[in-house]
Amino acid sequence: MKGDDVIIHNFRYCHYRAEFDYSCEWQTKTVRLSDLGGIDIAVTYWGSPYIAHPIVSFWFGGNDYVATSIETRKQVGIGYSAILGFFRKYELIYLFSDERDIIRLRTNFRSGEEVYLYRTTAGPGWSRELFLEYIRQANELRDHPEWYNALTCNCTTVIFQSMRHIGPLPNGAPRFDWRILLNGRADEMLYQGGNFDSKLPFPELKQAVHINNAARRADDSPDFSRLIRLGRPGFENVH
Repeated sequence: MKGDDVIIHNFRYCHYRAEFDYSCEWQTKTVRLSDLGGIDIAVTYWGSPYIAHPIVSFWFGGNDYVATSIETRKQVGIGYSAILGFFRKYELIYLFSDERDIIRLRTNFRSGEEVYLYRTTAGPGWSRELFLEYIRQANELRDHPEWYNALTCNCTTVIFQSMRHIGPLPNGAPRFDWRILLNGRADEMLYQGGNFDSKLPFPELKQAVHINNAARRADDSPDFSRLIRLGRPGFENVH
């Protein structure tokens, strides 16, 4: 970090031809904290309505987003096992990525995954605090690796731990809620806490923010991030 600038090393942008056929660029990306205006959350489902994977996307103005995903560190030749995820088998990793990579992989190339994209009510100040906490945690993992645990240290619990480090959610939320563990319902919890930018009833909002069809139409367009938000609740300022 240099003044207002934050330098992200190993910013991932994979070019996909199929789910397992791709080439990756590991870029160096510089963003300005003063440009960080808000946070969006993409929630991905692949089966049970109670299990999902969240991706937190930091908005730096215009069409510039830094999408972050907390995952297991993949190793060549080792697949993921839900059972082994409860034991010390996988390391924890923070991925910082282009949305055309990390979201488009799930909407356009993986079979059976459904993605919902919400605009949150997080303001610039709180968004910057969370972003810096993400950067701090990622740097900490580089020097002091941690184990992923499917129950206590996973893609969702770590997000809420980071939020607690900087204080409560913008509109408040319980420190502990069963929907943090059964994270397919965490979006409903955030909605009930007033943390999504919409006055629609939750079932209508969730239907309106389903982005798979829009993502497939946008495909690898440089305007991918704008096109998947266009006309959706909370994104009325996107043209």
